[in-house]
Amino acid sequence: MLATRTIPRPVTSRAEAFSALTDRHLDGAYRLAAVVLDDALEAEDAVHDAAIAAWRSFPQLRDPARFDAWFSRIVVNQCRDRLRARRRRPVVALITGRDHGQDGMPDPSERVATRDALGRAFSVLDPEEQIVVAMRFGRDLTVDDIAERMGIPSGTVKSRLHHSLGRLRTALAIAEGSDD
Repeated sequence: MLATRTIPRPVTSRAEAFSALTDRHLDGAYRLAAVVLDDALEAEDAVHDAAIAAWRSFPQLRDPARFDAWFSRIVVNQCRDRLRARRRRPVVALITGRDHGQDGMPDPSERVATRDALGRAFSVLDPEEQIVVAMRFGRDLTVDDIAERMGIPSGTVKSRLHHSLGRLRTALAIAEGSDD
């Protein structure tokens, strides 16, 4: 009678391990980049570049269970680089109106105008501040999660949030005053 042997499971290759991990996290990485960059195409490029950087650094990942935080940090760094490059390009401000229709009801475009005003105010922030605000309010991450993903202390995250929100309020108030 033949003895049955258990065939050992083949060892997963580096490429298969990386693919399995990134497949689970690409959607979240894209949402994070889209919130931070406020541009779908640029977010796709940032996640693509982050995936390439992660592939190159994958051998240095010590704990695969921490892949999400590690990969998010790489995505944040890519977004930070793009935000810094964006600040070197001139920005053209759009003029928005707050007209009401003939029936006295608010114009449906007011929502778009509000979003545009927020976008312009958001551009006043430094890249580090934009990232923290986007992660907190766009991804609804906790202060500790943001700190881990950015590789900074929680107190720094709190400080950046506090100062960023104050700068946003000021920028919105100035924009509101200049619309009159």
